[in-house]
Amino acid sequence: MRIPISFNTADKNTTLTNRLALKAFIEKGLKKEGIAIDTLQYVFCSDKFLLNINKSFLNHDYFTDIISFDLSETRGTLIGEIYISIDRVKDNAKTHKTSYTEELLRVIFHGALHFCGYKDKKPSDAKEMRAQENKWLKSYLKSIS
Repeated sequence: MRIPISFNTADKNTTLTNRLALKAFIEKGLKKEGIAIDTLQYVFCSDKFLLNINKSFLNHDYFTDIISFDLSETRGTLIGEIYISIDRVKDNAKTHKTSYTEELLRVIFHGALHFCGYKDKKPSDAKEMRAQENKWLKSYLKSIS
């Protein structure tokens, strides 16, 4: 069975264990939300790399941990790209007093949840997004233990 999710590196490597289980979990989670994946590409990169994307495509001149692009042509069939700054994930893990692995998983799930329609700009939306991240994180960690 082909899982249409890939993990790639732009200019920053990261260690990600249980990749097949993680891909299957994301695919199943998106399917529950009514999203079929054509292709979903995660790209791990540096702050500098992601800042350039943020400036070029969103006209934002600040660091961020993640940017998601929905390139789908058909509603409900996802073609997506998610860029994750490993530098931000490491800093956020320290700030939130959590492990790097847990923060990386949270951001990976955060990107997928954006494609399900979850937002995070308004406080109420951010609260719901965080609840979904926690739900996915808890469920995933339980599934691999």
